[in-house]
This record gives sequence, structure tokens and C-alpha cells, in this order.
Amino acid sequence: MRPPLLNPLFAGASGLKGIGEKLDRLLAQFLRPAHATAGTTTRIIDLLFHLPSGLVDRRFRPSIAELPREGVVTVEARVMRHRPPPPMNRKVPYRVDVSDGTGVLSLVFFHAYADSIRRALPDGETRFISGKIDWFNAEPQIAHPDHVVSAEEFGRMPLIEPVYPLTEGVSGKLLAKAIAQALEKLPDLPEWQDPAFLQRHGWPSFGAALRALHHPETPSAIGPEALARRRLAYDELLSNQLALSLVRANMKRAQGRSLPGTGDLRRRLIAALPYSLTMAQTEAIAEILRDMGSGERMLRLLQGDVGSGKTVVALLALAAAVESGAQGALMVPTEILARQHHATLSRLCGAAGISIALLTGREKGKAREEILARLAAGETQLLIGTHALFQADVHFRDLGLVVIDEQHRFGVHQRLALQAKAGGATDLLVMTATPIPRTLALTVYGDMDVSKLTEKPAGRLPIDTRVIPMSRMEEVIEGLSRAMAQGNRAYWVCPLVEESEAVDLAAAEERFLALAARFNGKVGLVHGRMKGPDKDRVMAEFKDGTLSLLVSTTVIEVGVDVPEATAIVIENAERFGLAQLHQLRGRVGRGSGKSSCLLLYQEPLGETAKARLSIMCETEDGFRIAEEDLRLRGAGEMLGTRQSGLPLFRMADLSVDGDLLATARDDAQLVLIRDPKLLSPRGEALRILLYLFERDEAIRLLSAG
Repeated sequence: MRPPLLNPLFAGASGLKGIGEKLDRLLAQFLRPAHATAGTTTRIIDLLFHLPSGLVDRRFRPSIAELPREGVVTVEARVMRHRPPPPMNRKVPYRVDVSDGTGVLSLVFFHAYADSIRRALPDGETRFISGKIDWFNAEPQIAHPDHVVSAEEFGRMPLIEPVYPLTEGVSGKLLAKAIAQALEKLPDLPEWQDPAFLQRHGWPSFGAALRALHHPETPSAIGPEALARRRLAYDELLSNQLALSLVRANMKRAQGRSLPGTGDLRRRLIAALPYSLTMAQTEAIAEILRDMGSGERMLRLLQGDVGSGKTVVALLALAAAVESGAQGALMVPTEILARQHHATLSRLCGAAGISIALLTGREKGKAREEILARLAAGETQLLIGTHALFQADVHFRDLGLVVIDEQHRFGVHQRLALQAKAGGATDLLVMTATPIPRTLALTVYGDMDVSKLTEKPAGRLPIDTRVIPMSRMEEVIEGLSRAMAQGNRAYWVCPLVEESEAVDLAAAEERFLALAARFNGKVGLVHGRMKGPDKDRVMAEFKDGTLSLLVSTTVIEVGVDVPEATAIVIENAERFGLAQLHQLRGRVGRGSGKSSCLLLYQEPLGETAKARLSIMCETEDGFRIAEEDLRLRGAGEMLGTRQSGLPLFRMADLSVDGDLLATARDDAQLVLIRDPKLLSPRGEALRILLYLFERDEAIRLLSAG
């Protein structure tokens, strides 16, 4: 149960002045996007945690004669004359001339209501006017001033005004008023930080920090290094690390089991591989086997760059579970990937004598019942599937190891749900092909030990990456034509138009039609909205060479493996993030031949996009690319907005607060060593911190076990 002390913060914001039902819904969609359904409402805490992104400094108060060419000014002047537009001509603005004795300033209002302007600016009265200065025919003017107030009101007007991120239908003034009212409801909260630590950093209390950011007193008050902002960032990071530490402690608390394996199946699998293992693969397998044989539960992250051979490492770990008499499960985010893994691993498992099955949403009726019956009886030793593996009717006889691929696409809840199928004693290995900077890895996988694969299998050649303007597309198509004539295959990835699958799809279909007209019968199209069997058919035709060119949306980003494909064209590459470009490039260079990646861009290129594309040409090191991506884009976007497992921070920015993360991790671990149930005075306050940042799941774990 949430402490009553926090109830005012989790109360609805619809009781605030100016927030009606319609605005409440609009704000909820904007401030709580992860929960946005028809019934979602805005809460006081959503307003408080919506921090300013900048500010307007209104302290500059020149005379009209000294007005600058541009910038924000605040002028004290008397209203001289109203100049309404001629009747029936709404295109001409309403003008009001004001003067301070040194010159005349014109206030300009388009599509304005004369009555409200006359009320705000009565003839002969003195007003304080603040807004952006502009010049028209060598005369100064302010169009739609931000503030027009009397002397009395000016005494209460903030001269340093926060600027908030906005959404359509919500004005800055309205949002600022709502946040000011929300601040009045902020209760006094107990201090959850160590007093000596606070003093060393010079940080204010939680409440004082929030007030300082929403009512800044100096231009630097909301900057990256501002003490108030750093304090709140640390609070958020500590809640994240504390929650992950509690998840880890809870998982470790459940009785583990030893799955040492015999090595027989692994030897057969390694003998069936067409290549030898890399040093990094051998080391990762040793770490995993050590965990599995220890008798404690394994919680390990296998982080591997594109094409570094994570799947083989996972298969050898699963084989160790089967050797020990248990079953294994491999869960992947998409059906394409599940079917591809099943096809690839079936050959190897056949050579080693491991029984393997596939379960996705597409398996129905009798076929599904048969798969489930064999699984429950223990006849199926290894099950591959999508999130269909979570469903209530899926029962393992003895699940020993769960492997989750592309973990950031699954939330922690899904991770727990699959493990629960083994009564909680299962070992867990999660894999990601998205190299993640250390700071980000700590926030997503802070509850795990980490193994890294940094080499590619022997014989793989570097990928020739080039950046080409869209104006040279015809040359690119000519080059593809020559490559296809020599029997090579290629991908053509269509642009991310916006966060809308339908619009992305239209762009892909248009490109497909144009290329299909050029290369008759040799071009296929794959996108996320296709029916499974249709997708499989196109992929199979591309894999066997019936099709030479595959046009696709980013559905091919993860794991699609066609070694014969030697070229990839990424259209409008400037719209993609670095991590995603790196993932897409990894679809080629999987065979022994020379491969190329062409990044087509629309001119002119912005500075960030230019930096991103040049990094792609400089390096294929996914870990370096990930660090650059974090620096250029910040954590919120790094793994893509559609991916649910990533905690998006509201206070912390990992590109500037990364140094606080390691401290938060150490702090969380120390707290739980001294006070595992959070029952001390600081522990009780830390429970409030967890509720405040909605880590309720972690608090439930405190009473478990």
C-alpha cells in the first residue's frame, strides 16, 4: 500500500484551476505516454516531474530608445493609441502604440478581440510589457507580448520564467499555472539520502529542489550542473538501482540448482559448427557454465556486437541444461526471428540429438496441443518461441534455463513471468545485440552479471560503408543491378517516416513498386503488418535466391541471417539512430564475401545527423557506436521509443548524469547489505522514494520470501 503521505501527489490533477476533462485527457497522453489509454488521467506528480527544458530571462529593461535588434525585453510604457484594423479586413493586425518618453513601441495582435485588448491596455495607463522585440520598417514592435501587466502584477511576475516542453493544445502559460498549483500540494517528505552525502554535494532537499527548478532565480538554475537538477537526477537513479538490487536479491534468494552438464552434447554441437569458436565465445561459455554449476541462480547478460555469435553461446548453455536432465527455453521478440532460430538450431540440434520445438502465436489447434503435450511430458528438451511462451497453458516438465534474446524489447514483468514457470529456480541468460554503454546497461540490467562478445568469427571481412546523397540514387540502383547480375543479394531498407507504421509502410510499398518495375520478378517486400506465412514465403525466396532484392521496413533490424546478402541500402539514413543503423548494417557481412552498406541521405544534413553518419563510416565497433549514440541523442531515444523494457528517466539524463549512476548502484547495494528489508529510519524513507518513482513492484518483493 502506498503511504498516505504520498496520496496528494498521486491525486488527479483535474481539481486544479484551469484543468477540465478535455485538458486532463490531453495532458495524460502527453505526460504519461506509457499508460495512455482512453481512461488515463493526469496526476499531480506528473505535473511536478515535468521539468523545464529552458527559460526566458525577462530582466533586461531598456528604454524604448535603447531597444536591441532582437531578444526578449521588458518595457515600462504608457498606452498612447489603439489602432484597430479596418472593418471586414481581418488580415490587418490590431496595433497599440505605447511610449516611455524616449520613443514609441508598437504592440501587434493578429486575429485579436478588440474588447480584451482594450481591457488589458486602457488608454493613458502605464503597463509593463514583456516579449520578443522585432523591427518593421525601421520601427520597433512586439507581436503578441508574453505579458502585459500593471505595476502591482509586475511585482509578482517571474523575471526568469521556465519554458516547458509542450504538446498541441496545451499552452506554456496554462501548463506553468497548473504546475504552480501542483507545487502547493507537495508535502514535506522525510530525507532518504545520507546527510553527509547531501552536505558533500551541497544538494537541497527533494522539495526545495523541485521548487528551485520550477521557479528558477538565475539563468543557470536549470542547467545540467544545477544542484537542484542533480539532486533529483540522483533520487531517480537511486530508486532505479534500489529496485534492480531488490529484484536481484529476490531472484537470488530463491533456491537455485546446479546444472553442471556432462559436456557430451556440447562436444557434438561444437563438432557440427562450420567454424571454430572465438576466444570471446569460449570465455563467455566458461562464465555461464560456472554460474549454472554453482547451485545459485544465474542472472547473466550476454552482450554481443552484431554477428559476434551470441546464438551459438546460448545454444551451448541450453545444451548444458539438457545434459543435466532439464529443459531450456529461448524467447525472442519477433516471429521472423523465432522461425529463423528454429531453422538454424534444428540442424545443429539434430546432429547432437537434442529434441527442439517452436511455439509462436501462429501455432493453433491440434498442432499447438501436440507441442504443449510433448513439452509437459519432457519429450521436448528445447523450446523456441515469442512471448507465446508466457501463456498460462504452457507447462514445462522441468525448466532449467531461460534465454531471452533482445531483452530490451521485453519488460522485467515478462522476464519474471517466464521464470515463474519453473517455480522460480530457473537460471536466466538474457542477450542483446544492441551494444549498450555501461551507464545505460546499469539502468536496464543492473541486476545482472555481464559477459561480452567483442570479436567476430574468423574470416569475416570489414563492411565498406559509404554516405551518399539521395540525388545520386540512380547510380546506387545501377550499382545494385551490376551486383545482382553477378548473383549477389541485397537489402533495401525504407525510411522511418514517423512513429506510425502505416506511413512507414506506404513509403516501403512505393519504393518496392519502383524497384520491382526495374528488376522484374527479383524483388520482394517484407513489413510488420504482413501475415506470418506471407512473410515466411518472401524470406524463404530471398534466402534461396529466387529473389535478389528485399525491400523492407526496419522489421529486418534484429537477427535476420542471410549470409549470401552482400549489400544493404538504407534510405534516409539521417532519420535513424546510430544503434539502429549499426543493427541494420549487421544484416550484411555475414558470409566470407566483401559487403557494402550505402547510407542514402536527404540534403541538407544537420550537424547531429552528419556526426552520426560519419561515425558509421569510421567504425564497426558497436560499443564505441553505442557510447557516441548516447552522447548525441541521450538515453531516452537510444533504444527506440517503442521498446518497453527501457526505463525512460524524467529527471536524469544519462549523457550528463552517468557519473551519478555508479554511486547510486554502490549506495543501493550498501543499503541492502545493512538493511535488507528497509526497516531502519533511512530504509523507511527509501520505501517512500520507491513509491514516489513508482517502483512498487520492488516494494512487493520486500515482503516476499
